[in-house]
Amino acid sequence: MSDTQWPRYEVFKQDNPQKPHEAVGSVHAPDAELALQNGRDVFVRRPSAVSLWVVKASNIFTMTREELEATPDFWPKVSKAAGTPTTFHLFTKTSQRRSMTFVRHAGQIEAVTPELALRDAIENGRFDADNVWVWWVVADEFIHRSQADDIDSLFAPAVDKTYRQQSHYGFVSPRRQKHGREKLDADERR
Repeated sequence: MSDTQWPRYEVFKQDNPQKPHEAVGSVHAPDAELALQNGRDVFVRRPSAVSLWVVKASNIFTMTREELEATPDFWPKVSKAAGTPTTFHLFTKTSQRRSMTFVRHAGQIEAVTPELALRDAIENGRFDADNVWVWWVVADEFIHRSQADDIDSLFAPAVDKTYRQQSHYGFVSPRRQKHGREKLDADERR
């Protein structure tokens, strides 16, 4: 049986120019342009976004703190590869709080491979590597970005939307539902 799902893209949202891009979730799409549109529809419910990036999940090199600790021989295996250095973007997760499930853009580094970019990021001291739980490394060429002139068409329509947190709508527990049904039944018998 073959896989019939479209590729998965990670969506990164920037709320304002002073904040970094953060991974907010993923969408499935046949290409990056539709992934950008789907990401807007799913994750930009408020007018605060100024930029969206999407990256095909298969183009993201990831390592967790546990993986790095479990494979201490990972670093010697990463040799100086031949090739032209390119820009890699580093995203990190620095908290284990449940409400913070995303990774945040932490900076960029020039390297030949994503593995070398990660090694250099950890060794050069520019990043707070001791406090990172998850690393994502993405080559700049794999990021599909919204453009500055897309802002009105992508994000302005959200200005008119009313957005409420789920807690705004309340919750009726099964116990309250049962109690309510019993009361209705009693009223009908009268």
